[in-house]
Amino acid sequence: MKKLAQLMQSFAHLKSLNTLNGSYQTLIPGVKFYRASAGSDREPLLYQSGIIVIGQGRKNIYVADNCVQYGSGDYLVLGVPMPLECEAFSDHGLPILGLIIDVDSHILHKLVNQINEQNTLGNLATPSHKTLLDFGVKSNSLDDNFNSVITRLIKALHEDVEAKILGPAIVEEIVYRALVGDNGHILFDLARHDGHYARIARVLDTLHTEYAEVISVEHLANQAHMSVSGFHRAFRQVTSETPLQYLKKIRLNKAKDLIVTEGKQATEAAILVGYTSPSQFSREFKRHFNATPRTIES
Repeated sequence: MKKLAQLMQSFAHLKSLNTLNGSYQTLIPGVKFYRASAGSDREPLLYQSGIIVIGQGRKNIYVADNCVQYGSGDYLVLGVPMPLECEAFSDHGLPILGLIIDVDSHILHKLVNQINEQNTLGNLATPSHKTLLDFGVKSNSLDDNFNSVITRLIKALHEDVEAKILGPAIVEEIVYRALVGDNGHILFDLARHDGHYARIARVLDTLHTEYAEVISVEHLANQAHMSVSGFHRAFRQVTSETPLQYLKKIRLNKAKDLIVTEGKQATEAAILVGYTSPSQFSREFKRHFNATPRTIES
């Protein structure tokens, strides 16, 4: 995996990203390069869906009562956005480097249909009931085939022409490798429109676009075509949160972004994300981030 880190370092140098802290959209659609110059303490974050590959450094992520560790040569598969807590560690003072790869729904459905037609994956194409309960975040090590395609992706990023021409096909192969990997069932179930996982994913899309609106659990359950009790169970299986807990974390993370990146005042940010009580917003913000909105403002 040392070669992977070296390729990421050379890409950062080539694109003058050596001082970057955060993600950078590359020339390949849906592929972001991530760099952090140093580690960070445990803090609440909202991980977006996709395939995350770490080339250098280590991270611990906390979901409910579980801690997932992943580092150089590991990857995650997230079918839906996940509110979690994360701490990052730099190895030997080197920056933390990684890739974030979106999973395009059209590519996903095409590959799932092709795999099902070939009938090469046994029960992966039709997950068992045990698998349906297993949507927790887990890290996986890149096998030789997966490592090879990630290496080709980073090499293509070094040349703008290759990135534009070869990049999309390489990304498609990465999605395939994730499908046939240990957590492939997550992407298979995301492609099953009538499955519980896909239904919850559609509800999460609603929460991430309409978070500032008045939203009831009954409305969300109707959207998922489930009973309220069944919806609660399925939602917790996918996100490890209740619907209202998840919505609150979306609102608080959005509010923090508005304050930090757009310079909004706390009271304005609270209103924009759906809070009607400034005092409630302040209390929940401090409980979630261990800091007051006023501290974040300054």
